[in-house]
Amino acid sequence: MHSYRYHTTVLVIGTGIAGCTAALALADAGVPVTLITADEAMDQGNTALAQGGIVFKSEQGDPKDLEADILAAGWKQNYLRSVRLLSRKGPQCVQELLIDRLQTPFFRTTSGEFDLIKEGGHSRPRILHDADFTGRTIMDRLMAAVAADRHITVLTNRVAIDLLTTHHHSRTLDFKYQLENRCVGAYVLNQELGQVETVLADYTILAAGGIGQVFLHTTNSASSIGSGLAMTSRAGAKTVCGEYVQFHPTALFHRAPRRFLISEAVRGAGARLVDSAGRAFMKRYHPMADLAPRDIVTRAIQEEMLLSGEPCVFLDAAGYVKEDLPVRFPTIHAKCLEIGVDMTRQPIPVVPAAHYFIGGVLVDMVGRTTLSRLYAAGECSCTGVHGANRLASTSLLEGLVWGLAAGRDVASRVGRRTTLTRRLMDSIPDWVHLADEENEDPALIAQDWATIRSTMWNYVGITRTESRLHRAFEDMRALNKRLHDFYKRTRVTRELVQLFHGCQAAYIVTLASDRNRVSMGCHYRVD
Repeated sequence: MHSYRYHTTVLVIGTGIAGCTAALALADAGVPVTLITADEAMDQGNTALAQGGIVFKSEQGDPKDLEADILAAGWKQNYLRSVRLLSRKGPQCVQELLIDRLQTPFFRTTSGEFDLIKEGGHSRPRILHDADFTGRTIMDRLMAAVAADRHITVLTNRVAIDLLTTHHHSRTLDFKYQLENRCVGAYVLNQELGQVETVLADYTILAAGGIGQVFLHTTNSASSIGSGLAMTSRAGAKTVCGEYVQFHPTALFHRAPRRFLISEAVRGAGARLVDSAGRAFMKRYHPMADLAPRDIVTRAIQEEMLLSGEPCVFLDAAGYVKEDLPVRFPTIHAKCLEIGVDMTRQPIPVVPAAHYFIGGVLVDMVGRTTLSRLYAAGECSCTGVHGANRLASTSLLEGLVWGLAAGRDVASRVGRRTTLTRRLMDSIPDWVHLADEENEDPALIAQDWATIRSTMWNYVGITRTESRLHRAFEDMRALNKRLHDFYKRTRVTRELVQLFHGCQAAYIVTLASDRNRVSMGCHYRVD
């Protein structure tokens, strides 16, 4: 296996809403950007899967109302500065980039006004949407803008393996003994050529997405295995709130590698959760009933399933929603028909699934991490906005706001004094191939993933106990050690890298969950 090295001013890892907006902000300032994704195309992450919408502003336009809803959903464990930043600057970012510049075709009423909708935890309608494929529409506009910009180079099929740092990788003692540890790029696997590339960068922005695939049931894309969490932890950047994993209450109940999301907007339109006898049950659990915050709805569904012994509950839109369902929810309607359910006549079978990672690498108001020259934005970061539980439709907004902030802040710092010196670049070695054995047994990898996902779902899932978490910690620690040994004697492939990252991410979440004995929001301990 051969190695290849090159230098870029800014390396952006991840091509969802956070990565694309960061790249566009840099390009606007004339800064060259290399944007990479592990997938074959830019749109195979979670952004394109987002159905419900993106928070904008209510007709009253008072940011304090949004702030209050975010704090209530987050159990007031939110970082207030971040919440205020999102509430005040978020609508402005949506207006300037998505509406004015990209001309995103959000739904409008017959009078031409935006069709603002309401979802769980929101006190007012303030969410922009395009039917039930809002993320897909936003992603299409972002990709077109990125493709048209000469300052942005997009590289697909590139798997980030490890972040490069002066303390971990430099062979020159001068850099090793400096107090400040700097991120100087990443080792990246070029899947097409089968070689590891040494990508040196003046600044690196991590936008690698979530961790849903480490759980048995998830709504996340296949590449959401916690790479950002694993790489930053190994590099020495601070990670926080790893225990807070949000489970979406309503994923379509059917056999599939990824659970299809039934948007919260369906409940926002009036649909109700019912048991197999058609009885609505959410009033027993919360005054907001079906529009209660997600953590409460998720646990209510789990409780109903335990009481009834049924494998799912049902979401009844036909009996309660007055809108034309195939028009308002075309994607959901078509998907339900695929499994033989007509949502205009029948209730939809639903179960909870791992959906959004609230924790991640700690960042400030502009996305800076505790590791010099490393920024992060989107789901792999933790801004403090969400607290202990995320408010619906704030994820796309957070990725947009912090993606733009990170890109603009890096652009303001790029210059002669920040460019990596030739001496520093020469001190970073190419990837060391410890072994080229092709002993990557698919059966072993499949079994290890099955162990990770079952352990996380059963022991570190919706409800947690001390004994479950201790068992998970022991199991994940043993698997981590075994994979470290396996990693050293096996040829590097995407499958092996992702298994390694997924196992490390699961271990970090388990350890954080075990340490936090306070039951709150998404971290629900029954003991």
